Amino acid sequence: METAIKHIFILSGQSNMAGRGGVIRAQDHHQHWDGIVPLECQPHTNTHRLSATLHWEQACEPLHADIDAKKVCGVGPGMSFSNSIRGHCGEEVVVGLVPCAVGGTAIKEWARGEHLYESMVKRAKYSIKDGGEIKALLWYQGESDTSSAHDAEAYQVNMERLIKNVREDLNLPSLPFIQVAIASGDKKYMEKIREAQLGIKLPNVACVDAKGLSLKEDNLHLTTEAQVQLGHMLAHAYLHHFGPSNPPHVA
Repeated sequence: METAIKHIFILSGQSNMAGRGGVIRAQDHHQHWDGIVPLECQPHTNTHRLSATLHWEQACEPLHADIDAKKVCGVGPGMSFSNSIRGHCGEEVVVGLVPCAVGGTAIKEWARGEHLYESMVKRAKYSIKDGGEIKALLWYQGESDTSSAHDAEAYQVNMERLIKNVREDLNLPSLPFIQVAIASGDKKYMEKIREAQLGIKLPNVACVDAKGLSLKEDNLHLTTEAQVQLGHMLAHAYLHHFGPSNPPHVA
């Protein structure tokens, strides 16, 4: 299976990338996933995922179950994204998804040298060891940085440093980076974080705005339906900015 992977996408950030769609809290306060997989998120023989133990396997929901392992994972945007782009990549192409997101994590925990960052880079490097090409990194994070003025003010610098570090460490100076502008978080500094996300001007960086997508009762996590929609939005951004007819600008 490993030699078949061609187009690889890194999925990273915090809980809304890991996926909480369909995760419900029972009366005993324990959470569980309802197990409902929308049609747009169904598995396909040409979509694989890199497991926590660095094995390629057929991708299926919940994509992050063994990565964001301390939380209950449900539907995220990854499968919807993959199913949306696959037909545009060519019938012979296999899509490889590399889940790396961990819920409740702040941008400083993704700094070079920190465990989450180093694990993401390690997984990304492993994903291409038998061939294939990393086509983009999809990033949805920022809710954990909305409660402090200091964190919000430092966000854009930290985000731009992250992008530069990933490109440098993967030796992919033109790696497309598609980030999501957050739709939830502490109202005190949520708009400050969104401003930073929408204001990044580095080359080959696109931003998808999640504002307006439906949230669960916790007012923090996207619903299953919203995650499906976000996957479509990420796919549209990828194909529009970096797809076969509009390749990334080479640094």
